[in-house]
Amino acid sequence: MPCEEPAAEGEVSEVAEMGEEKEDGQPEEQEERWARLLPELLSEVVRRVEASGGERWPARKDVVSCACVCRRWREAAVAVVRPPAVSGKITFPSSLKQPGPKEFPMQCFIKRNKKNSTFYLYLGLTTATVDKGKFLMAARRFRRGPHTEYIISLDADDLSQGSNAYMGKLRSDFWGTNFKVYDSKPPHDGAKASSSRSSRRFGSRRISPQVSAGNYEVGQLSYKYNLLKSRGPRRMYCALEFPSTQESWENSLKTKSRKPMGTKVLRNKAPRWHEHLQCWCLNFHGRVTVASVKNFQLAAATDPNDPSSSRDEGTVLLQFGKVDDDIFTMDYRQPLSAFQAFAISLSSFGTKLACE
Repeated sequence: MPCEEPAAEGEVSEVAEMGEEKEDGQPEEQEERWARLLPELLSEVVRRVEASGGERWPARKDVVSCACVCRRWREAAVAVVRPPAVSGKITFPSSLKQPGPKEFPMQCFIKRNKKNSTFYLYLGLTTATVDKGKFLMAARRFRRGPHTEYIISLDADDLSQGSNAYMGKLRSDFWGTNFKVYDSKPPHDGAKASSSRSSRRFGSRRISPQVSAGNYEVGQLSYKYNLLKSRGPRRMYCALEFPSTQESWENSLKTKSRKPMGTKVLRNKAPRWHEHLQCWCLNFHGRVTVASVKNFQLAAATDPNDPSSSRDEGTVLLQFGKVDDDIFTMDYRQPLSAFQAFAISLSSFGTKLACE
C-alpha cells in the first residue's frame, strides 16, 4: 500500500513549533480538512474515481492517489476497490499477493537481464507482447554457498532482504531441482519464520512495525528426473498454500484474524509428441512463440478426497513460455497470486543438473 513518507528529523521540530504558534490550530485543520468529509461523500468520490475509466494504467494511478491522502481515504479506497479475483485489476501492492480471477487469466510478461541476473515482471496492458506494461516486481539471482536464491522486491533498484520493498524469495538446492518459496509476511496466525541463517533479515526498515518481517515458507517446488534427458520435457510438481479469496482481501491491510491457508498441489500438463514437427507440443493459444525447455503449463492435481478437484484438472492455472530471447509471457489465474506465479516462473530459469 502506498504511504506518505515520514518527515526528516530536522523538520519535526519546525512543524511542532508552527503548531504551537498557531493558537487556533490551523495547521491541524489543514491536514484534517479532507479527512473530515462525510463518509458517504468520501465513498462516492472514490467510487467515481474508480469508475472513471481507470481500467488500465496510468489512469488507474488516480485510485492510488486517493488512497494516499490520509488514513480515512485509504480505508475508503480499500472498501470501494475490489480484489483482483473480482475486478481483474492490480491496483495496490497488496494485490500482488491476492488470488487472480477465476474466469480468465491475468496476462503478464517477464523481461530477463542476463548481465546482472535480474528479472522484471510487468502487467500486460494489451494482448501484444511488445507493449511496455506496468511494472509489478523484480527479482535477482544470488549464489549463496550451495544454494541459489531469487530475491523478489517491489523496487527494481533495491533488491535486498533488508528493504522495505522486500516481498519474499525463492531458494533452490545445489542441483536446481528442489525449491522453497518464502513470503516476507506471516501467512496466518502462529506462522513461524525460517530459522536458517540466510533467512534472517538484518537492518530491516519496516513501514508497518506491527507486522513481523521475516521469511515464512509458503510452498515447495520440485523438478522430477527426466529419463529422456534434454530430449524430453521437464516434469514439475508444486505444493503451495493458498489464501481464501474473501478473507485474503479483507485482511490484506490488517494483522489479525488470519486463519491457516489450504494447500493445493499443481502438476505440469504433459505435452504431446508431434510427428510432423518432431518435437513436444503444448497449446499456449498464441501466447508462446519460441520452443524452449522452460515452457510449461500447470494445472491442479486431482485430490481423491475432493470430488470437485477433478473439474479443475484440465484448467491451466499458470502458463509460462518464451516469445523472444529475453522475454517470457506469464499468465495466471485463481488460486494463484502474482507473487506465487512469479516465484514458480523464476524456478524455470537456470540449469537443472539432475534433469538435463
